[in-house]
Amino acid sequence: MNAHLLIDAIVRQTTILIAQLATSGGVRAPLAGIANQVFLELARELEAQGISKQVTADMFGMALRSYRRRVQRLSASATDRDRSLWEAVLGYLGSSGMVTRKEVLRRFFRDDENQVRSVVHDLCESGLVFRLGSGPDTAYRAATKEELLQLSNSTESLDELVWVVVYREGPIPENRLGETLRMSPDALANSVARLAGDGRVQRLADGTYESTHAVMPVGSGAGWEVGMFDHFQAVVQTLCARLQAMNEPNAASEVGGSTYGFKVWPGHPYEAEVRGALADFRRRHTELRQRVQAYNDQHTPPADHTRVVIYAGQHSTEQKADPTDG
Repeated sequence: MNAHLLIDAIVRQTTILIAQLATSGGVRAPLAGIANQVFLELARELEAQGISKQVTADMFGMALRSYRRRVQRLSASATDRDRSLWEAVLGYLGSSGMVTRKEVLRRFFRDDENQVRSVVHDLCESGLVFRLGSGPDTAYRAATKEELLQLSNSTESLDELVWVVVYREGPIPENRLGETLRMSPDALANSVARLAGDGRVQRLADGTYESTHAVMPVGSGAGWEVGMFDHFQAVVQTLCARLQAMNEPNAASEVGGSTYGFKVWPGHPYEAEVRGALADFRRRHTELRQRVQAYNDQHTPPADHTRVVIYAGQHSTEQKADPTDG
């Protein structure tokens, strides 16, 4: 498989993940600006690797002048995203109090009526909008911030995400932390203050932030986004490190990954061992992490040290027999 085919395959798998994330938990994340975001992030990363603007433009199949104009335009509007109908309807309901179905359709008369009805139905099903009554006089009210906080624990999830990034990327200045997470300065400052207040994050003398640990409870319903981000980041960084170490003969023993697949069924002598592999991994490495942390608490790590990230994932796919076989 050459690099082009590999990139195509990875893009395909990444779009599957994004599609799942965009519809998870009943929320419909806006995707209008995702193509521009991918272009801008790719351009920045290529230039960060030392690739010239001329070569980067050529890699995108663009003239240098066109490339520069597009980067400049997207950089200036990186925080703006065109609102989808889903967002527009939710925004209208959130600012209008109780409104009837007739009023919603009148407000969005330029949009397809069936699409507006579908969006409103989806908002109700997701729990972001409450529906009262039935028929033409059906009324709608958007859930309040307090009601959403009770349902989503969003502040806790946000803090955990900031915590993980500080742990993985620290010491990190606040401005770079904001760039990484695309958060507003106020929201980031409040989150960092909460984390520093309970000791999860420390502010260093030079103004940067770091954390000596970041542990998310297994199976926690709050902050699932944090665990997913941490897993995905670990995989990406491992793959990048492996690419950079391809010409180092001794790197394979410490850098890289291995994937194993097993076929088991009820009554298989190794079914329990295979299905319990992830739980066993967690037990062993939780104990190892505790021993390492206990030692580090008694011996301050030197400025020059090595951070080792170990990742394991497991999933099962049920294979059903084809009833037409045999």
